[in-house]
Amino acid sequence: MTSILTNVAANSALQTLSTINKNLENTQDMVSSGYKVSKASDNVAYWSISTTMNSDNKALNAATDALGVGAAKVDTAYAAMESAIDVVNEIKAKLVTATEGSTDKAKIQLEISKLQEQLTSIAQGASFSGENWMVIDGQTTGNVVDGFVRTDAGVAVTTASYDIATNAMFDSIDATTGAGTGGLLGNVMTIDLSLITTTDDIAALLTTAETAMSDLTNAGAALGALTTRIDLQTAYAGKLSDAIDEGVSRLVDADMEEESAKLSALQTQQQLAVQSLSIANSGPQNILKLFQQ
Repeated sequence: MTSILTNVAANSALQTLSTINKNLENTQDMVSSGYKVSKASDNVAYWSISTTMNSDNKALNAATDALGVGAAKVDTAYAAMESAIDVVNEIKAKLVTATEGSTDKAKIQLEISKLQEQLTSIAQGASFSGENWMVIDGQTTGNVVDGFVRTDAGVAVTTASYDIATNAMFDSIDATTGAGTGGLLGNVMTIDLSLITTTDDIAALLTTAETAMSDLTNAGAALGALTTRIDLQTAYAGKLSDAIDEGVSRLVDADMEEESAKLSALQTQQQLAVQSLSIANSGPQNILKLFQQ
């Protein structure tokens, strides 16, 4: 039956065209944005996961940047430690020279005094961003941000630490003399050949220098271990960030090959649906022929 009030074929064709247009719009959005899940309504679970992981990844990248600052602190301290070892070696060599009875110990002491001043200068200069690990001055531990983690209890920033109280060159810098006191090099700063009377006294000073060398070496090893820790964490953070990016990509990124093929198919379907609707709309006009004479 043909009705001039209700065109069933046209209604069906219109619904088909509306569905195709909606699918075409969604596909075009995916092709233009590159996302199959760009908002919560697309897929609540995947959108929630991707939003959380993207946020965590940004925090991880920030922690990686902080690692760079930490690495600079460690490198500064290590450079100072290496320089101090060289200076203590020089002092040790001067003491060995002083064991020869014919040497001018006053002149040797003059050189040693300058080397002691250099040790203080090295410690004072080992500062990065206002933080100096070579002089305790109220500090006990140096911390370096090395990661960002999400746990059941929430989020947390992890740190690696350096024992300043044990490994600092000096406890403090004397405000009056400007010389370093205490710490690993406190005894070295008291070396004074003018006070010696026997070869045994010089041997005791050599022991002092040797002990300081051993302590500096241990402190340098601690810094080297921390450098290795930072390097490993930096490499891991980079790999972890890439893994998070790839994981989120699998959840929300559109398959461009698939969407491109779907777009072409939907465009063809749209053209056919428009033609079908046109045919359906022209059907009732054929009734006019029944009234023609």
